[in-house]
Amino acid sequence: MVFWVFGYGSLVWNPGFEVDEKVIGFIKDYRRVFDLACIDHRGTPEHPARTCTLEECKGDVCWGAAYCVRGGPEKEKAAMAYLERRECEYDQKTLVDFYKEGDSEKPYVTGVIVFTSTPCKISNKYYLGPAPLEDMARQIATADGPCGNNRDYLFLLEKALYNIGHEDDSIIELANEVRKVLGIAGGVPKEKKLSGSTHVPLKANMSPLKLRPLPEAISLDS
Repeated sequence: MVFWVFGYGSLVWNPGFEVDEKVIGFIKDYRRVFDLACIDHRGTPEHPARTCTLEECKGDVCWGAAYCVRGGPEKEKAAMAYLERRECEYDQKTLVDFYKEGDSEKPYVTGVIVFTSTPCKISNKYYLGPAPLEDMARQIATADGPCGNNRDYLFLLEKALYNIGHEDDSIIELANEVRKVLGIAGGVPKEKKLSGSTHVPLKANMSPLKLRPLPEAISLDS
C-alpha cells in the first residue's frame, strides 16, 4: 500500500510526519482561500486566526507538494492519525488527481488525499467565509495562538510557494496588506527563484526552506 497526501498550506514547508517522497505539483479546479478559522494553533476561540482551505473553482490550479508514505498499514495509520489531529479544523478528506510539474495532461498520482472544509457556516463551525481584503488583513495581523501568530503562517506560506517556484498572487496580495497594517516592509524578492528538481526523495532534501527544526507545538500547525 502507498499513502499520498497533498499539502497546500503549512504542509508545503512543514509536513511534520515521516514521508518517503515529496513531489512538487498541483491539483486542478481548486484555489487557495483564507476562509477557515483556527482557534487552537494560530488563534483562540475569542480571536480566531484565518488559515487557508480550498474552494472549488473550475479552471484554476492550486500548487503545492504531494507527500508519499510507504511501509505498510501501520506507518500509513500513524501518518493519518497525525494529520487528523493537525488538520482538525477541516471536516472533509477529498480524493483528487495530482499533477507533477511539467505534465498537466496525465495525473502523476490519482486518489491523493487532501484536507478540505465544507463552505457552510451552519454545518461547519470553523468556516468563516470570505471577507474584504482589509478586514482579513487586520484579523491576520492581530491573531495569536499557542503555536504562534497568524501573520507568520501567512508569510511562511508566501515564502514556501516562492521557493517551489509557484507564487500565488492572492497570497502575495494578502501578505502585503498585512504588512501595510503592521507598518512593515518585506516580501519575497521580485526575481523568481528557480524551483530546481521537482521530484526529490525527501531524505535527500528534507527542507527546501532550510528552516531550523520547529518545536513540537509548531509541528501541529494547520
